Amino acid sequence: MAEVSQISEFGKILIFLITGIILVALVFFVNKLIAPNKPNPEKLTSYECGEEPTGNAWLPFNSRFYVIALVFLLFDVEMIFIFPWATVFGNHEIIATDARWGWFSLAEMFIFLGILILGLAYVWRKGDLDWIKPKPTVPTTNSSIPASLYEKLNLEQSVYTVKEFTLESAPAATASATATTTVAPPAIKFKPTFKKASQ
Repeated sequence: MAEVSQISEFGKILIFLITGIILVALVFFVNKLIAPNKPNPEKLTSYECGEEPTGNAWLPFNSRFYVIALVFLLFDVEMIFIFPWATVFGNHEIIATDARWGWFSLAEMFIFLGILILGLAYVWRKGDLDWIKPKPTVPTTNSSIPASLYEKLNLEQSVYTVKEFTLESAPAATASATATTTVAPPAIKFKPTFKKASQ
């Protein structure tokens, strides 16, 4: 009697993965064949919630939006954890079987919410939820140099003047001392150019 060969559990998972990859690739291929491709400037502009896009899309992003998004994500995940708790706490059959389940789930949820509220209070007290910071934080150092010396250095403008950049030739004394003659490169002046931001 011939034995029937069976696929192992890992083989079934492999077949499932290969079938999924093939089906996704097939759907993308059919979409490429059927979907119309007619790009125009209106379609290629960046989407700004119905507003007319102005300027470049690659602009600096304010980090305060990131903090608000993280706080939203934190409490969004909290709601996902509260739903299973509500089903257990609201299930009369489980509580009728053993009343300790109700007290256990209630205490567990209070601990969970307490940790989240503690984190929210910390972020709130630190001032990370304030959109406009009321007081600018001034950096401090524990240096033994008095602040009046720094102010004196900042007031001395003549000492710290910016010289014009030039390529200077070697001094004449050193040039005559050497046996070989060197040709001095032409003076190049450095002039920075700044591009105006497009409005």
